[in-house]
Amino acid sequence: MSETALTPIRPGHLAERLADQRNYFASGQTRPLAFRLGQLQALQQAIQRYEPRILAALKQDLGKPAFEAYAAEVGFVLDDIRFTIKHLPEWMAIEEVKTPLVHQPGSSHLIYEPYGLCLIMAPWNYPFQLLVAPLVGALAAGNCAVLKPSELAPATSALMAELIQKTFDPHYISLYEGALDVNQALLAERFDHIFFTGSTRVGKIVMQQAAEHLTPVVLELGGKSPCIVDRGVPLDVTARRIVWGKFMNAGQTCVAPDYVLVPPEMKVDLIQAMKQALKDFYGLEPKASPDYARIVNAAHFERLTALMPAEQVIVGGQTDATQRYIAPTILSPVSWEDPVMQDEIFGPLLPVLTYRSLQEAVEQIRQRPRPLALYLFSENPAHHELVMGGLSFGGGCINDTIVHLATPYLPFGGIGGSGMGAYHGRYSFETFSHRKAIMKRPLKLDLPLRYPPYNGWKEKVLRQVMK
Repeated sequence: MSETALTPIRPGHLAERLADQRNYFASGQTRPLAFRLGQLQALQQAIQRYEPRILAALKQDLGKPAFEAYAAEVGFVLDDIRFTIKHLPEWMAIEEVKTPLVHQPGSSHLIYEPYGLCLIMAPWNYPFQLLVAPLVGALAAGNCAVLKPSELAPATSALMAELIQKTFDPHYISLYEGALDVNQALLAERFDHIFFTGSTRVGKIVMQQAAEHLTPVVLELGGKSPCIVDRGVPLDVTARRIVWGKFMNAGQTCVAPDYVLVPPEMKVDLIQAMKQALKDFYGLEPKASPDYARIVNAAHFERLTALMPAEQVIVGGQTDATQRYIAPTILSPVSWEDPVMQDEIFGPLLPVLTYRSLQEAVEQIRQRPRPLALYLFSENPAHHELVMGGLSFGGGCINDTIVHLATPYLPFGGIGGSGMGAYHGRYSFETFSHRKAIMKRPLKLDLPLRYPPYNGWKEKVLRQVMK
């Protein structure tokens, strides 16, 4: 662990450290392109050096198989860094925009400037990626940053404390480990920008604290992300893609399909296809599979087991508290009123519900909070338009799950109760930047039109110019 991570946060001590970081930002060192590129490259090299240890920490915290840990965490971030390094010069360039006739002669442009000192708070389910991916955006935009990893992924948290301490000047990037008391201490301070990933409940607290200082926030939250299966789709590939997206990381993914909606005449066949996909992926005994993760802690294990009554378990259902293991589980029949349908599941339980018409499914989803993601399996373009145009959600896929967040060309974020703000690729740079608007006008020509006294001819000319 870093010295910063080990030192207790005493009253006034944290404020002093943050003041040091503010002074570092005020010095202007973080603004030049060369500095930003150098820091991104330093982060890239550090991740590459630490990669085996990062994978081991993710295995220790969550039982993540190396393939998933690399694809969804380490490799994901390295790809984002490479993309950012390649495109940062063009993103930082002054953006020229049009100037209306009424303001001629003149020119207008936008400057992307860093906010200053940013707080990044990460969750436990993807404890490396969801800490470092926002950091990439903060570095690219020229900010200083304070990082707070989740205490529920202690191995990854400790390793990241070491990596950050050995890679960056603590006046530039700092990291604080700890639990609720550390979160509260950080949120009591003033930051120039806060980026939080986690639950809706905690997101509300973050937003309330940020409001004390009028600090802008990005909230990456969650919700119950629906997966609609339309009539006429091939069930084998549909089942594989649903099962893959749902049970990766043992369902502990904010954009995992939370429940499936399927026509009643297709339900039995879809469940059978998903059962076969589970067998193909994890074998007859998923507990023995090296490719299936574990629940993060005992509290979450107990919460999840309470949501799976025996009479609803149609596939899976086996548990082992000593290993925090819950088998990939499919639940049916399930109603909208059941406990499993009241909040985001965030675990390897997949309820299957039915709908008679696609419009009925749309109406059922519309009555509930706007989800972070939505997935539609359909080969009917009219149905694509009905669902994608008729429902509000953060982002999603047609005929796949999860993959929409794995591209730097699409923004990732929620709406309403599932979050606000977006990032990835250029959108990370923009999220951590203030767009400063500038109009430049010459002093040599000063038309009297706008100055009093306002007589009749000036108003006539103004109306013509502003048509």
